[in-house]
Amino acid sequence: MSHSAVTHDGAREVSVDDGLAIRDLTVAIGEREILHGISLDLIPGQITGLAGESGSGKSITGLAMLGLLPANARTGGEIRFGGRNVLALPERELGKLRGQRIGMVFQDPTASLHPMLTIERQLTDHLRAHTGVSKAEARERALDVLNKVKVPLPETALKKYPHQFSGGQLQRIAIAVAIICEPSILIADEPTTALDVTVQAGVLRLLRQLCDEMGLAVMLITHDLGVMSSLADRIAVLRQGVIVEEGTRYDVLRNPQHDYTRALIDALPSHDGAGAGPAVGAVDEQETRND
Repeated sequence: MSHSAVTHDGAREVSVDDGLAIRDLTVAIGEREILHGISLDLIPGQITGLAGESGSGKSITGLAMLGLLPANARTGGEIRFGGRNVLALPERELGKLRGQRIGMVFQDPTASLHPMLTIERQLTDHLRAHTGVSKAEARERALDVLNKVKVPLPETALKKYPHQFSGGQLQRIAIAVAIICEPSILIADEPTTALDVTVQAGVLRLLRQLCDEMGLAVMLITHDLGVMSSLADRIAVLRQGVIVEEGTRYDVLRNPQHDYTRALIDALPSHDGAGAGPAVGAVDEQETRND
């Protein structure tokens, strides 16, 4: 399964042996096959974009990686992580994997945050359940991770409830929950769709920083190639359960080989390839206070 690739800045080689490898993955729910044998590598220190329209199978791919498919789902192929096939793990092992080794950020942060629990409880309960650290250490880790995701006034934020935050701040908190156990893999499923453009750019910039600083292997799931153009190192284009094109961001956006990829690019407001999308690099720290 050894495979190497260059990081987004071209500076070093990394291996998928420490990441995650999807091989010939099929998923059927009831009588309908949704994924038709896809293969994809998630590599430490890289953001891999999975692009496609609604119903293409993007989110199902992410749920399969977490073992969260519906009870009537049937799978084939492998998802190799840590020397094991995730698809063959018992529920107890999957529970340890989720959150601790593989984190996930959803489109709507309110779906992953409990409305009746403080942010401190949600961060520390999650951490202690997976690692067994003391209450005091868990609180320190919670403060650290809120600083890392740039939530203003972390001490105050810990005491608040989800409804007391804006959408952008809630998504940062959801990211904090996803990374507090220091996972190797982070799946971000349409993480900015519900946010306005300025806030969206700040969250994307945060994902880039976390990928670089923590060496995360990130899968960014989105229908928006504009988002991909500002963030992903590699892009895989999924159509009707099949990956029709995969390559570096530059190659896919500047020189698309498949008609479907070209149609997605042409649908962008300004389809100038790698230059499209939110200006991630242009967002300053003011955004974290205003979102």
